[in-house]
Parts: sequence; structure tokens; C-alpha cells
Amino acid sequence: MKALLSKEVGGPDTLVLEDVASPEAKPGFAVVEVKAIGVNFPDVLIIEDKYQFKPERPFSPGGEIAGVVKSVGEGVTHVKPGDRVLGNTGWGGMAEELALEAARLVKMPDSMPFDEAAAFIMTYGTSWHALKDRAQLKAGQTMLVLGAAGGVGLAAVELGKAVGARVIAAASSQEKVDLCISKGADAGVVYPRGPFDKDGQKQLAALFKEATGPNGADVIYDAIGDAYAEPALRSIAWEGKYLVVGFAAGEIPKIPLNLALLKGCDIVGVFWGAWVGKNPQKHRESVAELMAMYEQGKIKPYVSERFPLARAADAIKHLASRRAMGKVVVTVE
Repeated sequence: MKALLSKEVGGPDTLVLEDVASPEAKPGFAVVEVKAIGVNFPDVLIIEDKYQFKPERPFSPGGEIAGVVKSVGEGVTHVKPGDRVLGNTGWGGMAEELALEAARLVKMPDSMPFDEAAAFIMTYGTSWHALKDRAQLKAGQTMLVLGAAGGVGLAAVELGKAVGARVIAAASSQEKVDLCISKGADAGVVYPRGPFDKDGQKQLAALFKEATGPNGADVIYDAIGDAYAEPALRSIAWEGKYLVVGFAAGEIPKIPLNLALLKGCDIVGVFWGAWVGKNPQKHRESVAELMAMYEQGKIKPYVSERFPLARAADAIKHLASRRAMGKVVVTVE
């Protein structure tokens, strides 16, 4: 079978497509014939050794997949050969076949195509954990989403509206904001690209304050970090929650803690992958809730572009360019 491999530290151009041995299903594992792979920002980081986890090389990027169960190992009962499934893998997904812990697999609704399934679990899982468990977002509250047209950002927009919140989508172009509004955002704001000097940060803070209104944002969902974080925090409501989701804009920001004091707010970390490992039962409950929302038509992954496995490195490069909207998916014939 073929797999996209990271054999040395570097960007997408260092990845190679090679033939490797087909995996076998060990006890507790299942082998999946992969049909589609979601591309996410961790795929950019992990091949550069900048992610929280550093797998031994060679390895395949690809943190979420959808496909058909080929075989199962001893002790596996909740999935069987022939089942259509999706799963979060961490890495290893960009291959024609994959062996992973069967507990990571979820049966797909019959109505869900493989490309949407591969664009589902990481973005909606992360955003639902952020909004439900970490922020306790409620109907009627105001939420500002930074990087709103990206995978997790767009999921946050949809889930925020499903909860009944007022959602303000912040993104780097009007095209991206328009996409967010088409997915339910109540309003949008276009922010300039950094870097920013002090005057630029003040102007950005004023932009966010104008967008959120006089009371500020009850919840700020920040998937981009960098120089956008501090100006956004200045627009938070009293006792608001600032969700630290990721740093897609590049640098990890340094936040003046006096702002947390003055705003009486919480700065809250969101690490969905670690939470899943520590709370498997709550994760299963959250997945069931997300599947119900999908079948009710409240959420639907927006797959903007599809690349074949032979061009999977290009898919990662495209995501790294920050031009992508929604989800980029790699398909396997």
C-alpha cells in the first residue's frame, strides 16, 4: 500500500509517497481502508517537530480519517469489517490503510459522505469541547471567533449558533467573513494582517470592541494567537472566558496578566486531544451529541478543496498558506 511519509524534519516538500507494508490488526486494534483524510494545522506542525507530540520517523501525518473497517483484532466488538467509520488518529492517517485503536473509531451516519466524515471529528470535537466544557457558552451570550473561516473556527461558528449565541466572525478577508455569515454568523469583522506596532494593536483592539459592542464578548474563541490575542482580550466582557485554542498566525502571544485582573476574566486552555484521553466516556457523549446535530442539519463540514493522496503534500502546503477556508481533505481512490 502507499503512504505519505515524513522521513526528515521539514515542510511539506520533504514528504514522500512510498510503498509500505499493509498493517495487521493487533488485539484491540482495527485496520481501516482509508477513503478520506482531513488536513489540519497540527499536520503542518508535526512534520516540522513543532507539535506537542513528536512521533518516531518515518511516520505519516494525518490526524483524522474516514473509511471502511477491513479487519479487527482480538477483543474488538463495537466495530466489524465492512463498517463505515471515522476516527481521530493523531498521525498516520495519510495512507491507504491504517491500524489504530478500535476505541478511536466511530460509526458514521449513513447520510454522511467520506469527505465530510474526514473533516468532522477534530474540528467539531475541539470546538464543542471548547464551547461546552471549557466556556459553558449559553444562549444569548456574545462570542467572538478569531480565524473564523478555518476548520475549527467555522465549526465554532456553527456550534455557537446551535447553542443560541450571538456569533461575531473575525477573519482576514471579506470573502472569509461572508462564508462565516453563510454558515450562521450574526456579524463579521475583517482584521488586517500583522505584524502590528503599538498603534496597530490599539486600532485592532478598537475594531474588536466596535464589533462586540459596549458589553464586550462573553466568550472569545482564539485559534490564531500571535499579535491578535491581546487586542482581542481587550474586547472581552466582565467575567468573560478567553479560549486559547491554537496559534495558526505563528507566534505564541505573551498576554499582560493585568488585563485578566482588570476584566475579571478567565484565560482558558483548550487541549481536546489530551481531554479525550482523560475523559473517554465524556468524549463518547460529545460525539453522540455532534452526530445528532449533524443529522438534524445544524452542523455540516464545509470542504473547500480535495486533493488525491498523490498530492497530499500540496494539501498540507495549501493549508499552511492560510488561504484555505473550511476544511481541506485528501481523498484515496
